[in-house]
Amino acid sequence: MKKRFLSFFLAVLTMTTLGACQGSTAPASQDKPDASPAPTMGTTTEVNSSIAETEPEPVYGGSMVVGIQQDIDSLDPHKATAAGTKEILFNIFEGLVKPDENGNLICAVASDYTVSDDGLVYTFTLRDGVKFHNGADVAAEDVKYSLERASGLLDGTPLISVLSAITDVTILDEKTVQVTLGAPNPELIYSFTVAIIPNGSGEDAEASPIGTGPFAFEAYTPQEGIVLKKNESYWQEGLPYLDEVKFKIVSSSDTALLELKTGSIDIYPYLTDSQAAELESVYKVQSAPSNVVQALFLNNAVEPLNDKKVRQAICYALDKDAINDFVSGGKGTIVSSAMLPTLTDFYEDLNSTYGTGANVEKAKKLLSEAGYADGFDLEIMIPSNYEFHMQTGEVVAEQLKEVGINATINPVEWNTWLSDCYTDRKYQASICGFTCDMTPGYLLNRFRRDSKKNFINFDSAEYDEVYASAQEANNMKDRTGYYIRLQEILTEEAGTAFIQIPPVTTAIGKDVYGYRFYPVYVQDMSTVFKGTRQN
Repeated sequence: MKKRFLSFFLAVLTMTTLGACQGSTAPASQDKPDASPAPTMGTTTEVNSSIAETEPEPVYGGSMVVGIQQDIDSLDPHKATAAGTKEILFNIFEGLVKPDENGNLICAVASDYTVSDDGLVYTFTLRDGVKFHNGADVAAEDVKYSLERASGLLDGTPLISVLSAITDVTILDEKTVQVTLGAPNPELIYSFTVAIIPNGSGEDAEASPIGTGPFAFEAYTPQEGIVLKKNESYWQEGLPYLDEVKFKIVSSSDTALLELKTGSIDIYPYLTDSQAAELESVYKVQSAPSNVVQALFLNNAVEPLNDKKVRQAICYALDKDAINDFVSGGKGTIVSSAMLPTLTDFYEDLNSTYGTGANVEKAKKLLSEAGYADGFDLEIMIPSNYEFHMQTGEVVAEQLKEVGINATINPVEWNTWLSDCYTDRKYQASICGFTCDMTPGYLLNRFRRDSKKNFINFDSAEYDEVYASAQEANNMKDRTGYYIRLQEILTEEAGTAFIQIPPVTTAIGKDVYGYRFYPVYVQDMSTVFKGTRQN
């Protein structure tokens, strides 16, 4: 099945004028020909269709408990960075557009929009009847404020870096907002998912978040979780079904399994294969492709990982097929660079560079050439709340020992990982995963030398030059070529040992219906309801 999001994305790349979005489910690209090839890994469409076939009529009322693996980094939607936070905030906030479960970009706070022929001007028409959770109608001033705050036009500090491309936000009338860019950016449309918040409310966003989503903020307790309540005035008629949703932080995999077995959690995503096997008799266990790239991240600035031959040796030492089989039950997709295979026009299969199985002889040869014939000690820091990454670490450590690298695992709490590893870069290696927002430049951006997200300290002048050329290219063919070259550089330099795109394997209560998998990292609770328990 062809991926409609990609056809939409290609339409924007060619700077065509977009048609109106009809209601909440029509993609902006609905009148455009589907010129994209089928994706190389599955989409969520088939999974969701299969689930829906056996569901009863929706039931209103009740509450739901969703287990999450990490605490919230910020309730301010323009400052939140963690994927685990964004999956929750998806229920509270909406942008002018937002993704749907099939990978389409649909209109939300906006009812339609157009893009000028030169790609510099986006004109959004606001949807009638959209209200904030405080009861106020969404107005053009709210949109202008939100975009100016996120882009840095308000105070000179961009909160979402990609939106710094915006040079002006103008209110044409009470229902129309015009956004001007300094240069064409064919990937920017996806960033208009940025949350629309009330005019002037930024300083209060952390303590009292107010959005337009299907659920409103009720309460938050650090290290425990967040409670959302039904938005009775939600613009999408008939939704949501639930009165309340509790996102409960379960930082220990043992605790998560215990709570799942006792039925105190209704939904829990990102199970390992062994966890899924334990739960399949008491839960509906369902899987779909994810938008997460898992890797053994290597700090290029510390010895001996500052030697390319050592990093290449590590890449050769990994048996990714075995990792996939052990942790993902063979359902993952092996990758060797930072690009989702679903973005087929931009993805380059580089698995042949180091192979998907271990090449012990080659790894040992490179280590010897680098002066480490007797190996070395390597500490792998892993956030302990992610059992998927912890189990991956166990396999990786054993594989590295086969080539003489004495790898040990250092499990740390999530906040410690964020501060020590991601922010301060005080680590050797780490296993974790990063989400992609379905635009090809999203993950590639983080490996630029001056990127605050470049926590592996990747240092390549050629990479920076090619990335800059990609951003300046308005021709789709040229931009695609640059992105492919970036993947090649990252792989050749062994900047990081990429492993797989893990499946999203989720435990869903047998009385829970309406849960949908997305091609982006969200937990959409608007369509979820409780019905009669299945046996």
